[in-house]
Parts: sequence; structure tokens; C-alpha cells
Amino acid sequence: VHQSKMDFFCKLGYGKQDICRVLENLGQEALEDDVLKELIRMGSKPQALESQAQPSQLKLVARGSCGTMPGLKWLGEDESDSSSSLRPIVIDGSNVAMSHGNKEVFSCWGIQLAVDWFRERGHTYIKVFVPLWRKEPPRQDSPIADQHILEELEKQSVLVYTPSRKVKGKRVVCYDDRYIVKVAYERDGVIVSNDHYRDLQNENPEWKWFIEQRLLMYSFVSNRFMPPDDPLGRHGPTLSNFLSKKPVLPEKKWQPCPYGKKCTYGNKCKFYHPERQHQAQLSVADELRAKTKVPSALGRKEERCRCSP
Repeated sequence: VHQSKMDFFCKLGYGKQDICRVLENLGQEALEDDVLKELIRMGSKPQALESQAQPSQLKLVARGSCGTMPGLKWLGEDESDSSSSLRPIVIDGSNVAMSHGNKEVFSCWGIQLAVDWFRERGHTYIKVFVPLWRKEPPRQDSPIADQHILEELEKQSVLVYTPSRKVKGKRVVCYDDRYIVKVAYERDGVIVSNDHYRDLQNENPEWKWFIEQRLLMYSFVSNRFMPPDDPLGRHGPTLSNFLSKKPVLPEKKWQPCPYGKKCTYGNKCKFYHPERQHQAQLSVADELRAKTKVPSALGRKEERCRCSP
């Protein structure tokens, strides 16, 4: 049990000294959830985040060479993900599976549909969190469909099991929602779930803002994973901007004027006039005033020239 806890928190990036110190204080039988709380309270951070906080040392590079600093790896992150413009994806596996199974069956096929949807969009960092007891054979009160999909996703380093164990015949399950929100917050990614995590919002004000702004809800329509086109409402960003680190502003599309050249609104017209691209869009009255001012001004100049000696 001690070795499994060490391996689990080492995968999260915490140092062995901090883990051993917490286990000595709480005891070897401490729950993983309590150990994680103690690590956060002590101010311990994953090694990748600590190295990011330290100032980078400047190195002299020969002229003409294009040396680059190697990217930091965190939780098995690929080098291509560090330069990707798409946000990391953290999926609430239990919520997605139960939603696909109509809240009656834990459907692993729903998790596969969600993972495939984000892979087709080009996301390289995708993590799915599922409680460890879902590995056990299904029971009548908790049926599971297509359980082999969990093994395949685990081999692909996509699925992560949150720890659980049995104490005196009772199952002790860690709070998997805290792992989901914590990893998504540290990775500055997106949470895929229909849960609002209200208890975690009240626990941490920073998590409250993050959950409100980075929660992506979804629906299943005939075995099709469909997130909304406007995740934050009608006046919010589009789905592509919501999932990208650098949002792209839409180009303005002007509607052509139905009156065409017969339009008399001039610059007050809200429609597009292709014939006025290189002309000042003045109203008809302003154009007439400008034409009448030009000859009167020329006449005044001629009179001045005649009067001058």
C-alpha cells in the first residue's frame, strides 16, 4: 500500500521527500485524499510547476544556430503538446459514462466517443479520471458495459484511476472530482462534465472562477458526442475559441445594400456598397453642399488675385 501511494503521487509530480514526510505525519494507512490535502497545505508543488516558477538560465548560442530549450514534461506530456494551440482536456469519466448509459449503466463506450471527438479536433493532452473500483467485476447494483475499453485507454496513457481500497469489508473511495478540478486548474485546461462541482466552488475561490469559465457541458445524440457551439452562452465565445489558447476573432461580413446605387443614405447606410470602396461615403445632401462650395471658393480666389497689385 505504501509503494502504491508513493508511485501514485510520484506520477502527479510530487517529490518523494514530501510524500514520505506526509505519510510519517498521517500514518501509512492515511487515505490518498488526505495525503493530497496535506501536500497542498504544506505548499508542495509538482516538480514541473516548480521548475516553471524558477527563472530560466540564459545560455550562449553560436551565431547561426537555432538551439531551443527542451520543453517540460508533466504527467507524460508530449513535446508537441507544449506548442499546441489547443487547451488540455480533462474528462469526468464517471459523469460521461453514466450520461451515455442513461444514468442506469456505466457505459465505457461513451468515454471512448468523447475521447475520439477531441482527438479528431487535434487535442494531444486528454486525461480521463475514473474510480479504481470500476476495474472490479460489475455487480447488479452497478452494471458496467464495454469494460474492456477502460483497459485499452489505460494502455494509451489516457485513463487515470483514482485510488480506492477496502477497509474491514467497506470500500473507501477518494473524491475523484477533486483530482479532476485540480489537474485541469494546474494545466489551464477544460473540464468535460455536466456536474457543476458546487462543493469545490465553495472550497476554493480560484476553483470557483475556473469551473465557471472552463466547464464544457455536452449531450449524447444517437451515440454522438455533442458539446454546445456556445459553451458560455449566446454572447460568449464560440466552441473553437473556447477550446483554443489563442482565440480567433471572426471577420465582419457586410450585407450588400438592397437599394444598390439608388441608395440615398450615403455614409449613414449600414449596408455594404461595393461601388463606394474608394469613395467617401457622403450623403446626397453633403455631396451637393461640397459641389456648391468648390466653385464659390474658386471665384473668391480669382477676385483676390485681381484686386492684389
